[in-house]
Amino acid sequence: MTTPNSYKKVYFIGIGGIGMSALARYFHSNGAEVQGYDLTPSPLTEALQAEGIPIHYTDNPELIAQSYPHPSKVLVVYTPAVPEDLGELKYCREKGFRVVKRSEALGEAVRTQQLLAVAGTHGKTTTSSLLAHLMHSSHVGGNAFLGGIVTNYSSNLLLDTKSDFVVVEADEYDRSFLHLSPHMAIVTSLDPDHLDIYGSPAGYREGFDQFVARIKPHGVLLHKKGIYTELPQCAEGVRILSYAMGEEADFYADNLQFKEGKLFFDWHSKVHNIDLLRLELGVPIAINVENATAAMAIAYLNGVTADELRESLASFKGIHRRFERLVDTPRYVFIDDYAHHPEELRAAITSVRRLYPEESILGIFQPHLYSRTQDFYKEFAQSLSLLNEVILLPIYPAREEPIPGVTSQLIFDKITSPCKSIVEREELVTHLERRDDLPRIILTLGAGNIDRIVPPLAHLLRTKQ
Repeated sequence: MTTPNSYKKVYFIGIGGIGMSALARYFHSNGAEVQGYDLTPSPLTEALQAEGIPIHYTDNPELIAQSYPHPSKVLVVYTPAVPEDLGELKYCREKGFRVVKRSEALGEAVRTQQLLAVAGTHGKTTTSSLLAHLMHSSHVGGNAFLGGIVTNYSSNLLLDTKSDFVVVEADEYDRSFLHLSPHMAIVTSLDPDHLDIYGSPAGYREGFDQFVARIKPHGVLLHKKGIYTELPQCAEGVRILSYAMGEEADFYADNLQFKEGKLFFDWHSKVHNIDLLRLELGVPIAINVENATAAMAIAYLNGVTADELRESLASFKGIHRRFERLVDTPRYVFIDDYAHHPEELRAAITSVRRLYPEESILGIFQPHLYSRTQDFYKEFAQSLSLLNEVILLPIYPAREEPIPGVTSQLIFDKITSPCKSIVEREELVTHLERRDDLPRIILTLGAGNIDRIVPPLAHLLRTKQ
């Protein structure tokens, strides 16, 4: 891949975001001088600093003035999570820097590549990571900008100078994916989300219609079977194909078997009239078979061989915070997951229940965003009621200001599980340490800063008897 433009100095405002950090790594790897700001340190910002990217944590326009005396030679990339009144962002705009959103910079970076995009409310991180691994480890090769840290590579950026393919997780928030023009695209799901941006479920689906209309002529749209009641309008010659698990589609998986901690399944392509039997999936979770079905389809359509698919599926080690098993002892099993939408919660909880059907499960959930909580508190409660015990943390606001009357109590009041509580995040580990009646299976869920308590909680459960 080549640097998308002539800028040799790039400054990131909100560099610690998962998408921003991938872009920062990309520019840095191409020889640009990269620096950045973020609100607080995190494992991701610490990793970037270890790679040689300077980061500071104070909103200080004077630092930008000192570092960049010639604004016209600097590209400034920011994330929509950053408030518009941030001092550094205002300064850069006033002084004539070229200031672009992350989605615009990403669109430029991949504009000349064979873009394979993965969009959808749920499943896009796992599906895009699987697709990236299938491509990158094959003779075809592939680059990738991902929304999670892939365990195989300890990174969210994959580079392959010999390949023209690039896999991108296409984020619908802030209509970011409308800066992409894919060669092929996967749409995994259309459950409404980000209604603060789209206004209504119909507006949300319209955003996805606009995205798939950007697929290049004679490309491919691969969608999960059943998400469309009416197929969307696409450019001339675009093939519209479907995938499914447990039922026939253009590409589908069936015959799932769990055996001695491993998961096997069969994959079928009606498009190519082939069947790949008894494939092993490296991360043995049933929902990942559906994601793998889509990833395999796009990889196969782009030249990855059947033998390469089989080998790479088995070697896939998963993604940080996507159903990540951190403790597995006779006393406790601790799984951490990024789920932050009601359907994602349901999928995660159902997967745990399938693995441990006779065990009690404690779920710890941190709601993400006031607006999402306001829109879906009833649905959150329904999904969380599948647990034996629920601990709610206060809402993680991210970019939002509080909404009057919107707290975790809204969800709490609707949960039907008899054992439920609300605990401050900072007090959670101490709260659990004092208990001698913890269930064996513990699941943390959420997209906010709940990840900060995961390491101390894992340590507690490894040592607690």
